Amino acid sequence: MKKIPIQKLSIKIAILILSMSLGLQAEGSGMHLFILSGQSNMSKLDAKASFLPIVESEFGADKVIIVKSARVGQPIRRWYKAWTLERGVSPEDTGDLYDRLMEKVYKSIKGKKIKTVSFIWMQGERDARKRHGAVYAESLKGLIEQLAHDLNRNDITFVIGRLSDFDMENKIYPDWTTVRRAQEEVAESSPLGTWIDTDSYNDMISSDGKKTKNGLHYSPEGYIKLGEAFARAAIELIHENKSETN
Repeated sequence: MKKIPIQKLSIKIAILILSMSLGLQAEGSGMHLFILSGQSNMSKLDAKASFLPIVESEFGADKVIIVKSARVGQPIRRWYKAWTLERGVSPEDTGDLYDRLMEKVYKSIKGKKIKTVSFIWMQGERDARKRHGAVYAESLKGLIEQLAHDLNRNDITFVIGRLSDFDMENKIYPDWTTVRRAQEEVAESSPLGTWIDTDSYNDMISSDGKKTKNGLHYSPEGYIKLGEAFARAAIELIHENKSETN
């Protein structure tokens, strides 16, 4: 058996260790992309004040990209392009808000290596009001699949802000509890997803002392808690799915 000189062996080991180290560094590099979208309660969320500090503390300020695009009072069909209430019947305005969102996403990630993608969703009130609850679960799953396809990833984690306890008797928004259950169903059907409980965010006292309980929108403190809950849930999913090392 041919012997390798100690000096040459040491050099080879050093090179191997160095290459392994560089490989690990390359594998762990990249940005964490957080996409926030939805209707009014997402629109009212100040992500910079609540969501951003937590994810930057976890991953580093230079490793985080946040894209937020929300519009008050809009149904999920404005995001999901294949939305239908009846087979073969699709409104003309399907997907237009999604296109606006993705324009911002593509611009923000151009030329960057993306390590993980997290989708944060706060929407459903409009669909509950318009009695579209029967197709909400299918639409939300379709939206997530649509995003995964367009970003060419199968590891997108998602956090759903479940509808609050605003109308648990379905008096004003007939499909309120239907949409609420659908959001739970979608989140619980995938290891990549989860939902957060917003029931405690919508009680408030106005400047004139008037109390509001179980409001449609949240208190100022509620929006801070919403952003923080979204951030912690997103971080937990990233680590649980080990997508940060993919």
